[in-house]
Formats: sequence, structure tokens, C-alpha cells
Amino acid sequence: MGLIKFAVTPGFEVGGTLFKPEQLAILGTIVGADATIEMTTFKQLYVEMQEERLEEVQHALRKVGLQIHPAGFVTKSLIACNFCSGAEEAGLEIAKVLDEAISGHEVPSPLKIGYAGCALGTSEPLIKDIAVVKMRDTFDIYVGGESKGLKAKLAQRLMSGVSEEQLVPIVTQLIANFQEQGKKKEKYSRFIDRMTIEKLREVVTVA
Repeated sequence: MGLIKFAVTPGFEVGGTLFKPEQLAILGTIVGADATIEMTTFKQLYVEMQEERLEEVQHALRKVGLQIHPAGFVTKSLIACNFCSGAEEAGLEIAKVLDEAISGHEVPSPLKIGYAGCALGTSEPLIKDIAVVKMRDTFDIYVGGESKGLKAKLAQRLMSGVSEEQLVPIVTQLIANFQEQGKKKEKYSRFIDRMTIEKLREVVTVA
């Protein structure tokens, strides 16, 4: 067996994405001296280690509250803000539901989905592929942000006034649409340019 890579995250609470000292201690000791741990730009740690010990290690990491996700061409776990307005006002619980629904789906290119609990957008949602911004009691959804390169750009607003009940179905529809219509290794921002925001509005069903 060779090396295998997977992603680790602690999830998030009020205060943001926070690893506890005991979680980092377990992670640093159990993966083995020949493993590598990489900090990503989307608040996950990538662990590369010997495949033969994978099940044992992942079990131990889950026991201390860490979440395990696939690495590579998948939807990343939700990149959330620090919920500085408080858990209820900033929508912590719906963010957790959204995170569980969107993480780890195979897609043509890695997909970053951002969440902000208010219009301040401290998690920089508009430079993510898909962005959710809580606006009091409803949500705005943006698509097609690009954070890298000389052609970096802000996402475009796809729809506004989305209810809490509509949020997860709409975002998962966007992921499914990219799975079906995206080209291999096509960035989501280029996919949006090719498909057009108008066409995307037509294919997303709002119940």
C-alpha cells in the first residue's frame, strides 16, 4: 500500500473553525512520523499518510470530534464566518445542516462554498464558487467568485430572499448541475460564464 490523502476539519461553532489543543495533539502523534499535514486555503487540513493505517487513524480522529472528508476534486466543507452576531442571529444551525449536505461530492473541479452570517461577509464569501449570505431572516445566493490569479472577480448574485427551508435544496441543485454540465477540470467561475447566470436561474427550482 502507498500514501493516501484525506481532509480533516473540526467543523465550526461561534468563533469560527477552531481546532482544540487535544485534537491537534492526537492528529500530530497518530498519523506517523512519515505523514505530512498541509494547511489549505479553505480551512481544511490535508493529511497524507500510509494507507495501511488509514482506518485506525480516522477512527481515532473522529473520536476526538474531527470530521473526515475526501481530498481532491470534491465539494469542500463549508467555509464559514465566525458567527460574531451569535449562533441564532447568524444562522449557525442551518450552516451546519448545509455543511453536512454539501461536503465531499465529486465535481469536475474542486468547489468552495462560503457562508456569511450577515452582510459584513467576514468569511469573504463573494470570492468563493458558491456563496450564501444571511440577510436577517432570508439568504442571498451568489455564484462564480474567483479568488486566484490576475482575473480574480466577485461572485454574481443568483437569487435573494431564499428561505431557510429552500437553502439546502437550492445549493445542492447547484452542485448537481455542475456535476452534470461541467467539463473536466473546468473552474466553476468559467462554468458560470459559459452557462450564463440567466440560464442557471432557469434550471434551479425554488420550491
